[in-house]
Amino acid sequence: MEPNQVLDVARSSVWLIIAMSAPVMLVGLVVGVVIGLLQALTQVQEMTLVFVPKILAVFAALLIFLPLMGALLNDFFVETMARIASFGQGG
Repeated sequence: MEPNQVLDVARSSVWLIIAMSAPVMLVGLVVGVVIGLLQALTQVQEMTLVFVPKILAVFAALLIFLPLMGALLNDFFVETMARIASFGQGG
C-alpha cells in the first residue's frame, strides 16, 4: 500500500469521526451553555441541574442522528472494502 493511500484512509477516518460526533457534541454544548446562563442569571448552583438535562439532550440527539451516523459508517465501510478489493487486484 502506498503512503498516499494510507494517509487518505487516515484522513477519511478522521473526517468520519468528526462527522459522527459533531451533532451530538454540539447538542451537548448548546444545552450546557444555556443551562450555565440560566444558572448564572438565577444564581442557582445545583450540580444535578447541569447533568440531567444535558444527558437527556445527548440521548435524544443520539436517537435522532443515529440513522445519519449509520449511513456515514456504512459509506466508509463500503469505500474501505472497495479499496481493499482494488488493492488485491493490483490497482
